[in-house]
Amino acid sequence: MSPIAQRLPAAFRERDFTLLWLALLATVGATQMVQVAVGWQVYSLHHRAFDLALIGLAEFVPLPLLALPMGQLADRLPRARLLAVASLLEAGLFGLLLAITLRGTHVLWPYLLVAAGTGVASSLGAPAGRSMVPELVADELLQSAMALRSIALEVATVGGPAVGGLIFAVEPAAVYAIAVALSVIGCGAMLGVRSAAAVKAELGAPRLPGLQGLLDGLHFVRATPVLLGAITLDLFAVLFGGAVALLPLFAQSILHTGPFGLGILRSAPAVGALVAGAWLVRRPLARHAGRTLLQVVGVFGVSIVVFGFSRWFLLSLAALAVSGFVDMFSMNIRSTTVALATPNAVRGRVVAVEMVFISASNELGAFESGAAAALLGAVPAVVAGGAITIALALVWNRVFPALGAVDRLEEVTAGPAVAD
Repeated sequence: MSPIAQRLPAAFRERDFTLLWLALLATVGATQMVQVAVGWQVYSLHHRAFDLALIGLAEFVPLPLLALPMGQLADRLPRARLLAVASLLEAGLFGLLLAITLRGTHVLWPYLLVAAGTGVASSLGAPAGRSMVPELVADELLQSAMALRSIALEVATVGGPAVGGLIFAVEPAAVYAIAVALSVIGCGAMLGVRSAAAVKAELGAPRLPGLQGLLDGLHFVRATPVLLGAITLDLFAVLFGGAVALLPLFAQSILHTGPFGLGILRSAPAVGALVAGAWLVRRPLARHAGRTLLQVVGVFGVSIVVFGFSRWFLLSLAALAVSGFVDMFSMNIRSTTVALATPNAVRGRVVAVEMVFISASNELGAFESGAAAALLGAVPAVVAGGAITIALALVWNRVFPALGAVDRLEEVTAGPAVAD
């Protein structure tokens, strides 16, 4: 083994995990670049907040329709191959955006169609991609591998918007061309995975999923109060407290910055998340995990209120960075709870259910933010959403007392798998 390889984290010595890590870095970076470009172009069409809401709604609609069947497929078909197909589909969608940009358009509907297609690709790839890590590394490397996976996502989320905004300011079409290339790279990386567990169907020849099989993940989440409480808290907090969908509006009309400034704003939460991720790697949560979850959700709401009132670019950046910092704690607690409480046999379906909740909080939250901004104005909508999030953090312990009572995360154990 070379000296360089010896200095790498142990999980990176597993070839297939490294391919997955590179694929995530490429595909998430591509998506983040595209989101900056699309947000700027859509808002520039008519300068209407509701147009941004419709983009979020179009991305969300396919998810509740397809997530459960795709979760079932992720438990039965090769997960690496499913993720490769999803990456290739995204490359095609980014190619359509390239064609739209080169041709020029003054109407919204092409962007809505592509947004819906993005929701389909996410429904296909997310359950498979989020279920793969335990298949690619030994149990003793799993915690490190999960941390490295989060780092890949956050690096892409930091760099993608900033790079995308900078490139868009020079040549808008180049953003989509680069995104196509990155998605193809991600597809190739997944096709290179050789792990037997990741490239063959777990249960032999594929068969059509029955209704009971489709609903197993939903039943498992519903029967596990700690899991249900953590996921639904994240849903409502980001649904009401999210402000990312309105960043093009704030950038242009309130903070008076350009595409590169928009990219920096979009990167700020991920910068905070990276700092929090490094903190958690060095100092994992030892005690009071449930109480910590409620506290960081409350701080998330406070940061959104500050962002809504801010008219100073640097203060807005700081508020968004704080929101990302505390959201990483929330995500870490939630994802660890899902991993520990879910048997492998149903992991794809449980991840699919979780994905619906997360996507509802993001894409449907984008619709809620845009619609509220159209009715109330951008600033009142964001401030009210942050205030609602604070209220949720204060009352959630009464709704799910088992969640607030969680002390050490390692005490969370997997429940019995549903019959298949």
